[in-house]
Amino acid sequence: MAARSLHVAVPKAASVFPHNTPTGTLRAVKTASKDMTLKLGMLKKRSEFLYVRDGLYSAKGGVVVQMRKNQARRGVGIGFTATKKIGNAVIRNRAKRRLREAARALLPELGLRGHDYVLIARNATTAREWPDLLDDTRKALITLSKRATEPTGRPHTSAQRQKAKSQT
Repeated sequence: MAARSLHVAVPKAASVFPHNTPTGTLRAVKTASKDMTLKLGMLKKRSEFLYVRDGLYSAKGGVVVQMRKNQARRGVGIGFTATKKIGNAVIRNRAKRRLREAARALLPELGLRGHDYVLIARNATTAREWPDLLDDTRKALITLSKRATEPTGRPHTSAQRQKAKSQT
């Protein structure tokens, strides 16, 4: 069985697309757009969230984004969480829905392949204007991409911070 490629796919051959039917054309466009988008793998297990927690993080306005390289993943893994501190179940679910949409919009262009991401809701996530939340998420993803590709002397992971504290 051949492995599926997670790269942006080129539309299928013209013979696959039905001709001269409005519904067939619509179906063909939907199929082509599905083939050309990056599918995001979901993090579901607690151990996956804990693994990402020990990586890099960036907190901007209404969102905290954590990232860690995952050798086993070819695409981008994504998880969402909201603690009880931000409100009841309705508010937490609303915050996660907003984060899910922000990730769906931004990760295909700003996410690094082979990395897992966790987006954590903050108190401001639900009250923040949508463009501002997108900007916060975009800035956090750009910051993490820079840190991952150009390491500095500053400790960015929790393990590095603990090690630096114990040495002082």
